Amino acid sequence: MNALALGRSNQHWFFKYRLYHIPFWFLYNYLWWAIAVGNPYKAAANIFFTPFSVKFLFYFIFQALAAYFNLYYLIPKYLEKNRLLAYMTFLLLTIVVASFCIIPGYYFSAYLSGKTLNELYGGGSEADCFYKFLNNAFSSTVASMTLAMSIKLTKNWVETRQRQQLLEKEKLETELKFLKYQFNPHFLFNTINSIFFLIHKNPDMASDSLAKFSELLRHQLYECNDQKIPLTKEITYLENFIELEKLRQNNNIEVTFQADFQPDEPLEIAPFILMNFVENAFKHVSKLTDQPNWIRIDLRLDQRNLCFAVSNSTSPSSASDVMHYGGIGIKNVQRRLDLIYPDRHVLSILNRDNRFDVQLQLTLSELEIHHVLETAS
Repeated sequence: MNALALGRSNQHWFFKYRLYHIPFWFLYNYLWWAIAVGNPYKAAANIFFTPFSVKFLFYFIFQALAAYFNLYYLIPKYLEKNRLLAYMTFLLLTIVVASFCIIPGYYFSAYLSGKTLNELYGGGSEADCFYKFLNNAFSSTVASMTLAMSIKLTKNWVETRQRQQLLEKEKLETELKFLKYQFNPHFLFNTINSIFFLIHKNPDMASDSLAKFSELLRHQLYECNDQKIPLTKEITYLENFIELEKLRQNNNIEVTFQADFQPDEPLEIAPFILMNFVENAFKHVSKLTDQPNWIRIDLRLDQRNLCFAVSNSTSPSSASDVMHYGGIGIKNVQRRLDLIYPDRHVLSILNRDNRFDVQLQLTLSELEIHHVLETAS
């Protein structure tokens, strides 16, 4: 038994069998009658203590039947399949049939009261009374079916809207996970290549790189499973990555990293947002022998506003590659920023004379309580 069936089986019988429709239709017909009579007390007395209760019962039964026939048969079979002409034809026929079925209620009421139609209802001859009854029944049936359709269509719209929001949320979460895991193999592939290169070049540096790499793996596997993580963990991850790249790079590349923030700032950030830009800088930094090669990374925090800037020197051979934003990594982070921080980020990517600049301004959110507890532990 699935969750939906189990939920329905646990419902109270009054709601399970939709018996709440009975008081709804009773209240609707009573209000209609109270408006027609102009006195709610007199309308209630007529319904419960006079032969008019028979006429009320006919309205109650046949209007409800017509409304449900329209909602659960005509609309699914014709309207939802865009068979408008057939739907309008059968809808009009349903209203007419229901109206004619209501009319005998007037005659039974007159019979039980021992009065003629003219004495009980007024209106002149029997034919005049009939057309008067038909007009009342027709207009009341149209009103009842319009109300029922309005309620049903509104309910369907609300349920459809809720379902769409749920699907959009699930799609967003799926897309974010896909973008995150699409990035992870990309980074791991580059890092493993770096360590493999260092094993042959400098075993001691390879050992240090492997230690840093284990810290990075621990962060990826255990510390960044949530959509957002503490900012301090992301910065620590960033520092480890920079140290790993500095071990791998040649000595003629100057790397500076400045971070101006308080370690106890209770803020959180989506994982891997910042590291993409740093990785891109190391990937496309210039490899010149007659000029300085450099990477500058600056991180500043003003309350909840994070300002992150990454700049690197470029050579003519790497400038065209940089303008493609470094392939998968930068494209992913741009997409993640749009999904996670809509209207809360400003990203600027600029390629100019012998340098490539990335500036990101991000409004962070407060750290959730479970993250605070994890950090404290």
